[in-house]
Amino acid sequence: MRNVLRWLARIGIALGLAIIVIGIWKREEIGRLLAVNSLFSEDRIVANFSSMDEMFLTRAVPRGDGEVSPLPEGEKMKLPAGTENWIEERAVTSLLVLDEGRIVHESYHLGTGPKDRRISWSMAKSFLSALVGILLEEGAIASLDDPVTKYAPPLEGGAYDGATLRNVLNMASGVTFNEDYLDFHSDINRMGRVLALGGTMDGFATGLTERFAEPGETWQYVSIDTHVIGMVVRGATGRDVPALMSEKIIAPLGLETAPYYLTDGVGVAFVLGGLNMTTRDYARFGLMFEQEGQYQGRQIVPADWVTASTVPTAPTAEGEIGYGYQWWIPEGSEPGQFMARGIYGQYIYVDQGRDVVIVTTAADRDFREPGVAEQNVEVFREIAKAL
Repeated sequence: MRNVLRWLARIGIALGLAIIVIGIWKREEIGRLLAVNSLFSEDRIVANFSSMDEMFLTRAVPRGDGEVSPLPEGEKMKLPAGTENWIEERAVTSLLVLDEGRIVHESYHLGTGPKDRRISWSMAKSFLSALVGILLEEGAIASLDDPVTKYAPPLEGGAYDGATLRNVLNMASGVTFNEDYLDFHSDINRMGRVLALGGTMDGFATGLTERFAEPGETWQYVSIDTHVIGMVVRGATGRDVPALMSEKIIAPLGLETAPYYLTDGVGVAFVLGGLNMTTRDYARFGLMFEQEGQYQGRQIVPADWVTASTVPTAPTAEGEIGYGYQWWIPEGSEPGQFMARGIYGQYIYVDQGRDVVIVTTAADRDFREPGVAEQNVEVFREIAKAL
């Protein structure tokens, strides 16, 4: 009996040492996994959204050596009645309004400030769309109707085989993907754990095998479609997205602060939601789109792409919100009204007819409540009309 206890003690010590060794060896991965699990906690979400580089692997997007482009101050506007209550209810962390390129309102909330680089979440999709438009004009991408496998051969034989670049830009790939953030086992949350544990996004995308519809048949918001767009961009150019984004868009905009992307374990940018920028720099991007792709006298994004990407071309069902090439077009929009949108209340709202750009960052944990998205759009419209 004594020998048995001695052996059990030895086994226990060995297991304990093994756990310690694994913990030391994988401490970074374990730390990122814990960060994912507490990322949206009520007491941490605001701070987390300003410090993603402390929790995840990242890649800088160089701003270049040029001067910071001006965002001049304009006459301060009076916000419409109810806006302050909306800011509090929706956990808005910043609100910036441009009228004819001038800042007429800028405020920061919940302890954040103008130097915070806030996570974009799905606003990043619209940035990648802009890059596609540039590469299409330059000829690196031949046609939106090319199959994605032409530029990303590893997708052959999987769920994306047969889908075109236009299909994935429109979120009409037909690929089965559960986007329920509240379901621990959903695809979107499994993808988050891939990031945390140093896995590869390409491997995740190529591992998808099921479709619920044929490509181009119907619209369903599938975030992994945007990663496939990133695979196409990398395959078409032989370059990574942060370098291309820096050269083609970020440096020409003259940002105040260099952005960064979250990345997977091999340094591939999390292009579907991992861009981090200051509020003013998001506004510069929005202003460029408000000016039909021009900024500081330079055509950065082709004007015809700005138009084509921001009108509702996706095969949405009747009554659904309009969707273009990674841009949203709210129901009842006038021509030239469109927006980039992140799930937790991040917006770049553009109204070309009124020369208005509105940017919000937020930490809205109640984004799924009925009518929240519609309320946000209505607030933006009231702000634009008040100018």
